[in-house]
Amino acid sequence: MKDAFGIPQSLLVLGGTSEIALATARRLIARRTRTVWLAGRPTPTLDGAAAELRALGADVHTVPFDALDPDSHETVLGKVFAEGDIDMVLLAFGILGDQAHDEREPAAAVRVAQTNYTGAVSSALVSARALQTQGHGSLVVLSSVAGERARRANFIYGSSKAGLDAFAQGLGDALHGTGAHVMVVRPGFVRSKMTAGLEETPLATTPEAVATAIELGLRRRSETVWVPGALRLVMSALRHAPRAVFRRLPI
Repeated sequence: MKDAFGIPQSLLVLGGTSEIALATARRLIARRTRTVWLAGRPTPTLDGAAAELRALGADVHTVPFDALDPDSHETVLGKVFAEGDIDMVLLAFGILGDQAHDEREPAAAVRVAQTNYTGAVSSALVSARALQTQGHGSLVVLSSVAGERARRANFIYGSSKAGLDAFAQGLGDALHGTGAHVMVVRPGFVRSKMTAGLEETPLATTPEAVATAIELGLRRRSETVWVPGALRLVMSALRHAPRAVFRRLPI
């Protein structure tokens, strides 16, 4: 169960090598989270992440998980929930893709969509059902401001996040009153390995800043979190900009 301050004692990360997820895990471990499950493809990177968190004092387990294999999600995640209640599930996997390449290679674009949307829908539904059965717990979904309005520069990625965002909001409504809770997190450009070499957009942020916002959102039991908060107003304006104007904006 979460403590009196809303901090989970147990955490399941879907996408166990995500920089945002690991920053969040480190922050929560420092605030009494004691059990962490890192779900991801078996790699030395996943093992290294687990070792790092163990060194911080947490009981850490790894579990093989592939977003592109939804047929396995119920079995894989079911085994985790069978070990005991999970207070928080952090859905943190996703790929950025290469817009120019993916426009020329539809199969590559489909992989972005299947990873960011289809895989997320499957694993989120499995997790949500388990949280509902428990009668408590939070599902935290890493969305993106890119999903608010698709830009020419990354509309394949943006459209996948738009679908995920809409799905997560609907799932939150479906779970309302059950004890389970969905929180959608919409970061802007995050300085990370995934975005290395890309031109930053305004109001860029860091994995640590996103982790801080996630913790605050959990304490408040928020439904939507923007990182940084100023993006809420910025995207409200951009969302309503005429398409002829939006196309010419340097974003």
